[in-house]
Amino acid sequence: MLAKINYDDRQHAGYQEGRRLGPEALALWLAAFAEHAPRTRPLAVLDLGSGTGRFAPALAEAFGGPVCGVEPSARMRALAEAAPHPPAVSYREGCAERIPLPDASCDLVLMFLSFHHVEDRGRGAAEIARVLRPGGRVFIRSTFADRMPALEWHRYFPRARAIEERMFPSSAEVVRVFAAAGLACLALVPVAVPSVPTLAELAARLRTRSISTFEHLTEREIEEGFARLAAAVAADPARPPAEDPGDLLVLG
Repeated sequence: MLAKINYDDRQHAGYQEGRRLGPEALALWLAAFAEHAPRTRPLAVLDLGSGTGRFAPALAEAFGGPVCGVEPSARMRALAEAAPHPPAVSYREGCAERIPLPDASCDLVLMFLSFHHVEDRGRGAAEIARVLRPGGRVFIRSTFADRMPALEWHRYFPRARAIEERMFPSSAEVVRVFAAAGLACLALVPVAVPSVPTLAELAARLRTRSISTFEHLTEREIEEGFARLAAAVAADPARPPAEDPGDLLVLG
C-alpha cells in the first residue's frame, strides 16, 4: 500500500468538480446497485467513505431509507453537509475500521473508490460485517490491480498506471479479506460508464488533481503530463475520451 493521502490537505478542494458524476453515469451506477440489492424497501444504506456526498442523496431516493455517509476527512464531510441533501441523509465522522453505527443496522454498504484507502482492511471488513443486517449486501466499486483498465488519462502520465497497480488491491485479495469476515463474493461485474464528453473537459477535470494518484507523482511528471495533454486537446479538443469502465464487487 502506498502512503496514506490526507484529503484535508489539498484533495478536498477540487473534488466536487473533478469527480462530479453526470446524470447518465449516476443512473447507470444506481441501476447496477439496484440489480444486486435486496428487493425489499426501504433499505438503510451506509455510504462508507462518502467524500463530498456525491452518492448519498441519490441512494436515499433510490432505496427509500435513511443513508448515513461516513467520512474521515473533515473538509470533505463539511462540503457534503453544505450541499443540498434530503433529511434522510446524514453525515458522520468515522472510517471503515471504526464505523459509528450499531450492529446489524444497514441493508446496504457502499464503498465507492474508497476501499483502497483503508489501512487495516481486515478490521474494516469485520466492521462492515458487524453493521450489515442478515441478507444485506456490500458493494465495493474499485479498480482492481488484476483488472486494471486502459484509462485515457494514463497515456499522458506514464507512471500513473504503475502507481495504481500498487495502490489498488487485487479482486482476489478483497474477496479473501471479506471471506475472513464471513462475507462471500456474489458477483464481480463490469459497469460501462460514459466518460466526460470531450478531451478538453477531461483535461479540465484532471487539472483539479482530485485523483489521488497525482499525490504520488512528482511535480515535474505532473507538469509534463499536462503539457502532453494540452497538446492533444489543441489538436482535437472535441474528441471524446475512451469509455471509463468500472468494476463492482458484490458481497453478502
